[in-house]
Amino acid sequence: MQLTQENPDLSAYLAADEAIDHHHPLVREVAGRLASGVTDSYEYARAAFEFVRDTIPHSRDSGDPRVTWRASDVLEQGTGICYAKAHALAALLRAEDIPTALCYQKFEVVHGLVAVRFNGAWHRQDPRGNKPGVDAQFSLDGERLAFAPDPKSNELDYPVLYAEPHPVVLSALKAAPDRSYLWQTLPTAL
Repeated sequence: MQLTQENPDLSAYLAADEAIDHHHPLVREVAGRLASGVTDSYEYARAAFEFVRDTIPHSRDSGDPRVTWRASDVLEQGTGICYAKAHALAALLRAEDIPTALCYQKFEVVHGLVAVRFNGAWHRQDPRGNKPGVDAQFSLDGERLAFAPDPKSNELDYPVLYAEPHPVVLSALKAAPDRSYLWQTLPTAL
């Protein structure tokens, strides 16, 4: 699939915003801790991916009713759905000057993930969190995502790489008082 940058300016994929708040002290502290154990940006990207995937449970899997959307809140509260976990990973990667985009897939609802830029190309990564039947891995040599869309079921990969969270995603997260409400209002398309 051909991925397309929404914004042609690569610096947009390093910027902070209200959801990807990589200037926040907690994001900086976690990024610094992860960076101290690696030797290059590729190792850092893998470490950040595995940290978000493995130490921040997907709230549906854990049964956590809280809804997080800002990267610093995801890290502080240790919970989030796919979109929130993607925001946290994007913030950690951007904190270390790794261009990171938000991207989406469509199943029954929209699913969120990220793309990182290495060696002049974008590589999608899914920090959703593994469980039986889901085995997402960090990879620059072919995608190892949590889910593969089935076009026969009208599922698809959106090819656009966003510098900021898509407005329908962010609106749904911000409007939800808890996860049960969010589950009824998740976007079904972008």
